[in-house]
Amino acid sequence: MRSSGGFHGRRIQKTGGSTYIISLPKNWVTARGLRPGDTLLFTPRADGSLTVFAESKGPPVAERRVVVVGNTDDEEHLFRRLIAEYIAGYPLLEIRTSGRMSARTREVIRNFAQRMIGPEILEETAESVVLQDVVGANPLPIPSIIRREHQMVRSMQADAMAAFRSRDESIAKDVVERDWEVDRLHWFLEKQVTSALRDARILATLDLTLPECSTYLLASRVLERIADHAVRIAESVALLDRERTPERVVAELERMADAAAAALADALDSLDHRDIDKANAVIDAAHRLARERDHVLREIASKRGRLAICLAYVLESLERSAFYASDLAEIAINRAVESPVGRTEAEGGERPLAQAPGA
Repeated sequence: MRSSGGFHGRRIQKTGGSTYIISLPKNWVTARGLRPGDTLLFTPRADGSLTVFAESKGPPVAERRVVVVGNTDDEEHLFRRLIAEYIAGYPLLEIRTSGRMSARTREVIRNFAQRMIGPEILEETAESVVLQDVVGANPLPIPSIIRREHQMVRSMQADAMAAFRSRDESIAKDVVERDWEVDRLHWFLEKQVTSALRDARILATLDLTLPECSTYLLASRVLERIADHAVRIAESVALLDRERTPERVVAELERMADAAAAALADALDSLDHRDIDKANAVIDAAHRLARERDHVLREIASKRGRLAICLAYVLESLERSAFYASDLAEIAINRAVESPVGRTEAEGGERPLAQAPGA
């Protein structure tokens, strides 16, 4: 046996006409309670490695996470804590207080369970609430989540600008409310990736490599941030009141909104197809939009009061959306260099994201 840097080396031996075998480290076998005759499962990885784990001898026992909170905790702080626990990916989450749980704390937990994908209230006592993840590790392919997020973000961008032009506060309110849908998809994707990092078996069910998981998580974060800027545009509608909006400025902002939306679509396409040229075009477009912003900013500077503030909010959000798209394009360039389309899995490369399972 040879050991180096935490790796155990074993020589391959041949037995019979076509069977190759290696021995297993004794410490690993005994630590897992394995005996001769037990079955090991393995899955080949795109990088040429194998993941090995022991076959379960019985039904899996759901791992329980116990979280102690206080009835006096700030509601937003408690909600954020629950999101963090959700992303950690435990099948059972028990929220407990030192004494009787207040109605206020219980309401925050119920609201959290309703907003997230997966958690359902399994049981309640005077001091605790237990949530169970009824969805599981891989109910929806990650590429499908990214496509759904993009569809929602594109729709929110378009509706936010429609609300801005028509000063329709009902449309603006709808955009704000839909932001939660993007958030919950992002948190769900983050939970899946976190679970895959912790358990190689979950990673195998995703049928993705760790670099692919990282790329999708970054893409989801970009989409979530762009959705936030669509919300900011929608919220600016209330600032307009009866102020007259210059048609020329509105037309210029709408043109910039179309350019930002097109940049996002092209960035995702370049990520999907490892297209460096298209990714560079997205980055160049973002820089052009930034230069054009100065012209619009001079127009806005001549306005006063709430109108100027509202127009500045919209302009900044459009610019930030374009630069988030350029961030995604940079990620696409990095991924294209790391694993070009032409490389096959047998050569150690990865399949194009467009061909990911469930795409």
